[in-house]
Amino acid sequence: MAITLDGTLADRFNEAFEYKAGELYWKISRTNAIRAGSVAGTAYPRGYRRVYFDGKTWAVHRIIWTMFHGEIPPKMQIDHINGIASDNRIENLRLANNADNAKNRNPRKTNTGVRNVSFVNNKYRVAIQSNNDKIYCGAFDNLELAELVAMEARDKFHGKFARI
Repeated sequence: MAITLDGTLADRFNEAFEYKAGELYWKISRTNAIRAGSVAGTAYPRGYRRVYFDGKTWAVHRIIWTMFHGEIPPKMQIDHINGIASDNRIENLRLANNADNAKNRNPRKTNTGVRNVSFVNNKYRVAIQSNNDKIYCGAFDNLELAELVAMEARDKFHGKFARI
């Protein structure tokens, strides 16, 4: 079966791939190594899968989004809601701008093990990054209180992109 180059990008993806439970499968055989029914793409170290199609390397999550919703608008990205790069189920994908996508990235390690809380000068200090601004939320004697403040700050400043 030949791939047609006319039609929308979503049409071309839907002609070449089948989506099942977060995975892409080839609908067509392209080589001896790429057979119809085989999983499309290669896993990369950070968990993302990529596939070579139409002379270009594509991220699998971007293909899946396009198959269901059409082309991705300029300057928009596809965010994995649960933060797991290999989880490409359509219900785990959403549109995000760069700033919102960054709000949902995996947390950096702190010396307390709690996101946005660090232990400095015998206090648990809460700080959060939002829209390239660092917001200091206070210093606390108690780690549990600092963690609650950090969670509330993420909810306030990151909204639906807050990772708990």
